[in-house]
Amino acid sequence: MTGKELWYISQAHHLGHLSGDGSFTTKCNLWLKERTGCCGALLTNSCTAALEMSAILAGLGPGDEVIMPSYTFVSTANAFVLRGAVPVFIDIRPDTLNMDETKIESAITERTRAIVPVHYAGVGCEMDAIIGTANKHDILVVEDAAQGVMCKYKGRSLGSIGHLAAMSFHETKNIISGEGGALLINDPAFSERAEIIREKGTNRSKFFRGEVDRYTWVDIGSSFLPGEIVSAFLLAQMEEAEAITARRIEIWNAYHSLLEEMEEKGWLRRPVIPADCVQNAHMYYIVLRGGLKRRTGLLNFLKEKGIHAVFHYIPLHSSPAGRRYGRVHGSMEVTDLISENLIRLPLWLGLSDNDIEYICEHIREFFLVQTSESLEEKSPLQI
Repeated sequence: MTGKELWYISQAHHLGHLSGDGSFTTKCNLWLKERTGCCGALLTNSCTAALEMSAILAGLGPGDEVIMPSYTFVSTANAFVLRGAVPVFIDIRPDTLNMDETKIESAITERTRAIVPVHYAGVGCEMDAIIGTANKHDILVVEDAAQGVMCKYKGRSLGSIGHLAAMSFHETKNIISGEGGALLINDPAFSERAEIIREKGTNRSKFFRGEVDRYTWVDIGSSFLPGEIVSAFLLAQMEEAEAITARRIEIWNAYHSLLEEMEEKGWLRRPVIPADCVQNAHMYYIVLRGGLKRRTGLLNFLKEKGIHAVFHYIPLHSSPAGRRYGRVHGSMEVTDLISENLIRLPLWLGLSDNDIEYICEHIREFFLVQTSESLEEKSPLQI
């Protein structure tokens, strides 16, 4: 917690409104709108819920196709599969680990209805190229900006570039509410229906604004609103977003500096941040050489030293549900290599400078004892 979370929760209780769309939710929506420049923001009970709303707003149905990376969380695909759509998985770039924008056009068919770029680790996808391709084929763009709060691409906030976007405030993210998310709307044509879908398919929001004398069921929808306690906690975090991000950037930079020599030795590769992207230090990862054996060895070695490092996504295209509901377009070489070689290092506000040095010292120690293995062999990624 950063300061006012418990006070704001007590104030929500004092005001006597704990269900959705009270004063704290309204303030969070306004913060998102002002920070991102989107034309509308609606807090949701999760980023998954925001993605599900996007799928409904996109009018997707059985057999429609949605192009997305395979190296992402299951919600990116699941939200669209629930509408009967087919995820079409394409490979990622070896530098940013984002969707490879050069592979989108060849994946487009007459059934393609949407493209879902995922801003991995809060680093922006190549959105100019993605939007250009989408406009050329009249396709919707839904940004999965789950990890992208406080991030920018060419001066524009992540989540403000596609037609729609989803953001996460899950406790694993930078700005948190335990569970929580938001739908960002950048095409005003979706604004009114988004309100209706979020309010269980009713025009209840219009009723509360005095635009109708009663509300009723007018469309499909569900209960996508968070309660006021969640929003109160989140607002306190939002008010400290600058300080939270600044400290995380300090931690990220410390890792980046201490691991530079190890990258020069060819032991690992550090994250790549393009010059036109502003990141939020959502995570610090390293990419190894040697596949599962070396990664498992390093993870176990760090665990023995009391360091909780972890791997990340199992690619969706190789999962049972991914094979059942989706299809692959083209080679997935980079995705498969990254999924076997990437490690996420601890990164949270309570991490001290001494902690970071301790972690990096033991990563160095691990590689120094690997004298029996060749660290000169380069992977196909040439990391």
